[in-house]
Amino acid sequence: MVQEFEMTDIGLMAHFLGLEVMKKEEGIFVSQSGYAKDILERFKMESCNPVSTPVENGVELRKSKVGNVDPTYFKSLVGSLTYLTCTRPDILYGVGLISRYMEIPDQSHLNAAKRILRYIKGTINEAMFYTSSKNFNLVGYSDSDWGRDLDERKSTTGFIFFMGDTSFTWSSKKQSIVTLSSCEAEYVAANSAVCHLIWLRNMLKFLGFPQESPTKIYIDNRSAIALAKNPVYHERSKHIDTLHHFIREPVKNKEVEPISCKTNDQVADIYTKLLKGEIFIRLKFMLGMTSLD
Repeated sequence: MVQEFEMTDIGLMAHFLGLEVMKKEEGIFVSQSGYAKDILERFKMESCNPVSTPVENGVELRKSKVGNVDPTYFKSLVGSLTYLTCTRPDILYGVGLISRYMEIPDQSHLNAAKRILRYIKGTINEAMFYTSSKNFNLVGYSDSDWGRDLDERKSTTGFIFFMGDTSFTWSSKKQSIVTLSSCEAEYVAANSAVCHLIWLRNMLKFLGFPQESPTKIYIDNRSAIALAKNPVYHERSKHIDTLHHFIREPVKNKEVEPISCKTNDQVADIYTKLLKGEIFIRLKFMLGMTSLD
């Protein structure tokens, strides 16, 4: 059964979700600037000094045994920021990072959360910009760090998909296993991206936009690509759980085409690691973000 909505219903839903849609000649802007202002006011940060990145370069966060921050307050802050990632993919990595410490937060975790608020303060009018396009081909990017979590030594998976020039779905998540190499971490990340990709291809087919050619997914690790393409590459993969080999079937069936890319062109880097200011800003605008001013 397909639920039908009238335009008034869609308007009410957008209002409830805090989404703001602005249509101009050059395209459509989607933002949550009003909701972002509400967050700053709610947590008494409306007069804070802005910063250029959501996560301080070089910051190291660890789990705390004795927290000195109210967990309820911290969870409320993290939850509010999580919802803002609907239209602000540039803060996704930072929000995912602080969400790991909600049970026993300390001052370092709260400082990291407030830095995201300071970043939002300086970018309050930024939005996702979608232009009119007849290009309905999916393109994906997959990336991982390796063992950057200081408590469990787990890696972070990040992926993003584009249709046209602007991204429309993204993810940043700590991996469930400890990987033994950067190749394995990238391979696990690519597997997660392809699982999501297969769902996207099926959904687009249902909507009347079938993907006739293999979907390109860019990975900046050649060994991980070789592992996805070569089922007999067993010496480096025999210890990897079967569920992480899902990628091989779509590659074999030509639904997915893993392609090597340079690290500088890997847009998904913004979801997996700390970045210097100039690199972060370049990747942010590659996502399709722009200012409403």
